[in-house]
Amino acid sequence: MNADIVGKVVNLASRTAKFISQLADEYPDDGGLFENGKQAGVAIAAAYQAFDFARAMRLVMALADRANEYLDQKQPWKLRKEPDKQKELVDVCTVALNLYRQIVVYLAPVLPELAQKSADLLRTSTQWADAQSPLIAQSIGTFEHLMQRIDPKNIEAMMNEEKLAAEASPAPAPAAPTYGDTAQALEKEPLAPSCTIDDLAKVDLRVARIVSAEQVPEAKKLIKLTVSLGGEDRRTVFAGIKAAYEPETLVGRMVVIVANLAPRQMKFGLSEGMVLCAGEGGADLFVLAADTGAQVGQRIR
Repeated sequence: MNADIVGKVVNLASRTAKFISQLADEYPDDGGLFENGKQAGVAIAAAYQAFDFARAMRLVMALADRANEYLDQKQPWKLRKEPDKQKELVDVCTVALNLYRQIVVYLAPVLPELAQKSADLLRTSTQWADAQSPLIAQSIGTFEHLMQRIDPKNIEAMMNEEKLAAEASPAPAPAAPTYGDTAQALEKEPLAPSCTIDDLAKVDLRVARIVSAEQVPEAKKLIKLTVSLGGEDRRTVFAGIKAAYEPETLVGRMVVIVANLAPRQMKFGLSEGMVLCAGEGGADLFVLAADTGAQVGQRIR
């Protein structure tokens, strides 16, 4: 990445800013390069906003590639040696430095130091809106190195130093994580008496999916759920979670139910199971869900 920034981006300034002291009074014809960069700004901004920095960098570097193609075609380093082509030299450098400024504006969120140095060189700002209009009739500063190439030998030396330091003083064992869990809930509702494995085996807990959920208008606490255990096996379950959930937020969720609970005839219909929840009741209820990978109908073991 360092090589690309130095060789493709900073290169645009280093090969042109040395040849002129002021930009052209009018922006020259660049074959649509600056306008193309303006249009690309929309996609680059969207990539940043989506935290897709890799895409943002690809779009920016594509602009840098096209700007370097322009520079290689115009060859300002040759124009400066021809007295009768000095106006063309100024025009070419004006285009290249404006394309450079546009690219630096798009890189400013990740390379703020380069953006600031470039603003000092061009004696202007590098705000996002500056990528929308070219800079003209502007004197520029004396070019100084904007970024250095990374020397692989320095990287290797740094890594060797870190390795030696690590060997000399091994890293301490990581501290055990702390979660801040309190005993409040357990103290409020102590554990039930012990049961045997045989007692537990009588309860058939299954993963189920809520396929529909609706209010029970005449009930204060109940929501009517239809749950699937897979295939054509459907159960109606009246769950007392009305204060904690809106029905539409439950549809499609994987839950854990007591699948072999004896059916119970209620005023509002037959309830054929129980959805497991944690919490104290009312709005303080949390439906239990199976971890990712579990399948509808699987038994909880």
